[in-house]
Amino acid sequence: MEKKQLLSQGIDKYKNWHFKNTFLAVLALIVFFIVAKLPSFQGIISHFSALGYLGAFVGGLFFVSVFTIAPSAVLIFDVAQSLDPINVAIAAGLGTVIGDYLILRFLKDSVFDELSSLFDSRFRTTVRKLFATPYFAWLIPILGAAVIASPLPDEAGICLLGLSKIRTWQFLLLTFILNSMGILVIILVAATK
Repeated sequence: MEKKQLLSQGIDKYKNWHFKNTFLAVLALIVFFIVAKLPSFQGIISHFSALGYLGAFVGGLFFVSVFTIAPSAVLIFDVAQSLDPINVAIAAGLGTVIGDYLILRFLKDSVFDELSSLFDSRFRTTVRKLFATPYFAWLIPILGAAVIASPLPDEAGICLLGLSKIRTWQFLLLTFILNSMGILVIILVAATK
């Protein structure tokens, strides 16, 4: 009986724990980082390249994170060796839209809310006032778009775009165009080497 009661108390504490989503995000990243080094995982990545445009789509889905960008870039480049680079970039760009949207929803709906309690109200007020100035109002989306278009992982750009007042459909269209163009540039540059 005591074990069941202890388990029930532990579950209740977890449900009420303020930082559970942040903890799960960090734990998932650590687990993925460990699993990504396993040879069997590398074999799975190489099998996706045989799927053609679907493989490019899956590569694009994982192209958005700092922890998955390297294997997904290799996957996308492998697919582009045998298929049209423009179509590969479009397929991968569609994958990045889904990956970016999932990151945005997870960050906005859970992690941002949890982490905001770490900052006192004076700090938050100062930051909000700073971002509300005309200089930052137009700079934040531009910086976010630049990060998304670059070969850098998209998390920082998504955070910046999430702070701006961009609508969801604008976010999705922007990430598709920017990521597709960025992936195409990477494919073309890698092909010339």
